Amino acid sequence: MASEGQTSTEYIQHHLQNLAYGKLPAGYTRYDGTVLEQSTWTVAKSSQEATDMGFMAVHLDTLGWSIGLGLIFCFLFSRAASKATTDVPRGFQSFVELLVDFVNNTVKDIFHHKNVMIAPMALTIFVWVFLMNLMDLVPVDWLPLTAAAIAGDPHFFFKVVPTTDPNATLGMAFTVFAFMIFFSLQQKGVLGFVKELTLHPFHAGKWYIDILLIPVNLILETVSLIAKPISLGLRLFGNLYAGEMIFILIALMFSAGLVLGLFGGVLQWAWAVFHVLVITLQAFVFMVLTTVYMAMAHDIEEEH
Repeated sequence: MASEGQTSTEYIQHHLQNLAYGKLPAGYTRYDGTVLEQSTWTVAKSSQEATDMGFMAVHLDTLGWSIGLGLIFCFLFSRAASKATTDVPRGFQSFVELLVDFVNNTVKDIFHHKNVMIAPMALTIFVWVFLMNLMDLVPVDWLPLTAAAIAGDPHFFFKVVPTTDPNATLGMAFTVFAFMIFFSLQQKGVLGFVKELTLHPFHAGKWYIDILLIPVNLILETVSLIAKPISLGLRLFGNLYAGEMIFILIALMFSAGLVLGLFGGVLQWAWAVFHVLVITLQAFVFMVLTTVYMAMAHDIEEEH
């Protein structure tokens, strides 16, 4: 809930600001009025400082939570694999086997080529994205207030949902894009990849007409290719960012009196239940689209 002396706007802005670490130039006037004598790498203490740090600023909370959740995923699944037996699976092992079978069957339905990397990559994406999305169900004030108390700074920025940061979602999406290009070149060769960009979707079969169509095809295919990672990353970011915003707006109701507070509690519970579907669906969509893109990269047929 909004703290004393903090407006609703300030509360929302505080919860939407990442913990940024970056470089501020010499002569920069900081949030408390102090002037830097030399260029300094430091943690931003205001939204303006985070903005002024520019492109090279690092979001420590996004990196910390995404890497931490990834390590938890690796630990839990490796532990389940090490304890796997031929007996009837129980408990967490049963859950892991069901999840692996689900992902494996999904990949088989989409990806009809031979590449032992695709199914493990799909499983990693689904579980990792789901865990990052799952952090959105933690009440919005719990972890930020705890971090602020530990840091001794009431204005300490601390976002706990990595997928509400476009740097994280676009980072994953462009990694998928890099794999697309790699597998396309591996399966089709440089010439085949160039032909795919220049002879589709319009192809007359006559060289003097195809020469005229090449610029049109190149523009269309390049835009389509670049749009894939951008849409993949922004779709995940947009849905989770909107969900987080709703949780923040509901949290504001707790400081508006008993009646609105009780109503806010009901709304928060209802939205959390619905959001379970959202976070699962978004992880599934990211996994499926990644698998589709990998299948497209392996497709060496001339006609698409």
